[in-house]
Amino acid sequence: MSRSNIKAMLVFFYIIHHEFVPRGQTVNKESYVAVLKRLREAVRRKRPQVWTKQSWMLHHDNAPAHSSFLVRNFLAKNETTVVPQPSYYPGLAPADFFLFPKLKSTLKGRRFGTFDEIQKNSTNELFAILKEAFQKAFQSWQKGWERCVASEGSYFEGDKLE
Repeated sequence: MSRSNIKAMLVFFYIIHHEFVPRGQTVNKESYVAVLKRLREAVRRKRPQVWTKQSWMLHHDNAPAHSSFLVRNFLAKNETTVVPQPSYYPGLAPADFFLFPKLKSTLKGRRFGTFDEIQKNSTNELFAILKEAFQKAFQSWQKGWERCVASEGSYFEGDKLE
């Protein structure tokens, strides 16, 4: 079996919002600000209680598009609380330790002929993940953060987060 020439990139914010990056486009600071605008609207519509109280927080990794001045300025202007991602703890990114491995394992070995097929099948698998699995991943993320804070940012190895 050969690797597929068709690639799809998913941008995902736990249960609230997801979207696929248009084919051939990369995520840069401008496109990420556009995604964040759609995320804010999704939070406003789907979680009005946290929107009104401004009690929601954003956690994303340290990708250059996420940490750019344009994005930081947008988030500051919109009073969005950002949970920082420690530089040396990629394991604290739930997409890396939970979501993407789970999606990859369910899609592994299946062939898709078009970008639309990838999107459809990925979305179906995404919605098939139980709410409890997301809750468990969030709890693991919280435990990882507690370990990071307790170690005062010093690097630690050991127990997987999931």
